[in-house]
Amino acid sequence: MKWFKFPKIRLENSLSTFTPKKSEIERDWFLVDAEGLILGRMASEIAQLLRGKHKPTFAPHMDVGDHVIVINAEKVILTSDKASKKMVYRHTGFPGGIRSNSYADLLERKPAEIVRQTIRGMIPKNRLGRQQLKKLQVYAGDTHPHSAQKPELLVLEQAKSRES
Repeated sequence: MKWFKFPKIRLENSLSTFTPKKSEIERDWFLVDAEGLILGRMASEIAQLLRGKHKPTFAPHMDVGDHVIVINAEKVILTSDKASKKMVYRHTGFPGGIRSNSYADLLERKPAEIVRQTIRGMIPKNRLGRQQLKKLQVYAGDTHPHSAQKPELLVLEQAKSRES
């Protein structure tokens, strides 16, 4: 049996994996007006901005995303009967300590927290995800203290729900 020897091939035009350096990362500020937007669709687009998936320099192991400011969180839309039927659960840590609230109740009391928790569920559940979530600011009203950063208004195109 004769052994075959493969010829050595030079790979001059081979591609290497791109990893951005911290000095190369540019972060923009975006302003999203949540008035009349559907919660889940808005949250998924904001999660992509926070992760940086819209940039050509995206790297899944690094935080290359942008800062996002969400205003008018109290005017977000929940489709069908989710406001009354969908529940939010938490546990006090004691036996029998499960507590539940409907989205309608929390939307009245803490609208910014509803938006934040929805976006939080769409980013990685690790150290990187916590770092990306720090770049999110959510406000219930239409004012925010970040005008010095000159955020760019981001218009999210979404299909309106059938109810509105």
